[in-house]
Amino acid sequence: MNVFIIGVGLIGGSMAKDIKNFDPEAKIYGIDNNENHLEEALSLGLIDNSATYQDLSIADVVIVSIPVDVMVSVLPKVLDVVNDNAVVLDAGSTKALICSTLDQHPKRRNFLACHPIAGTEFSGPSAAINGLYKGKTNIICEVEKTAFKLQERALEIFQKLGMRIRYMNPEAHDKHIAYVSHLSHISSFMLGKTVIEKEKNERDIFDMAGSGFESTVRLAKSSPAMWTPIFKQNKENVIETLEEYIQNLEAFKKMIVEEDYEGIYNEMSSTNRIKEILNGIPLNKN
Repeated sequence: MNVFIIGVGLIGGSMAKDIKNFDPEAKIYGIDNNENHLEEALSLGLIDNSATYQDLSIADVVIVSIPVDVMVSVLPKVLDVVNDNAVVLDAGSTKALICSTLDQHPKRRNFLACHPIAGTEFSGPSAAINGLYKGKTNIICEVEKTAFKLQERALEIFQKLGMRIRYMNPEAHDKHIAYVSHLSHISSFMLGKTVIEKEKNERDIFDMAGSGFESTVRLAKSSPAMWTPIFKQNKENVIETLEEYIQNLEAFKKMIVEEDYEGIYNEMSSTNRIKEILNGIPLNKN
């Protein structure tokens, strides 16, 4: 199996590691605009060879894991080159624009729109880890537009990676992911910003930061190059979630101002049921 990874960072690199584990005979090729990433991926054994887009004609599987703004222009070029028996998978955190862009492509049947909901706050080839996808959910959109035999090949890979599959239309995906992922990252970035600004005047503040702060602000270490295009492509849904979040923050602030501590207790108590909702969702240990 000739597997091409376009973007050999955390997502693509981790997938390459696991594919090599369950299929040692697979030949892994890497394509990346960053030559240092390619050299690092080779030295780490994530890929067997570096490649170019022209080499995609021999691909059986192509995994595209690059920022979503670049992905919109790269995916059509990839489909132009691949052979009729190749399946092209993406790992984009937004789906509506990607799916609409490819809707009329002559080789649309070769593309499977995916979003593996997995990752850490780290990036680059050195961030790749074994087992990143085990037990994680993979959202697949517009599966009916992909050739059945290519669906089967992709699903076999996902099954061997240990992923759970959910099917969703692109618009529903983008709306839901704004709440459970995009808002989380915005909150983390802005919490980090608030504390950094305060730290200018109170130098000891980070000495007091415990595990609660560390876990809450962890996502602020994520790549701005990846997340800015996500917020751009999912602008309407992100704004909607932010408005609701800000309303809840204002309401909480109002209760503190008015010393409504019973209301605060009840608000937190009712939110505790999030434990039930999240029960069973595997957490990254990294």
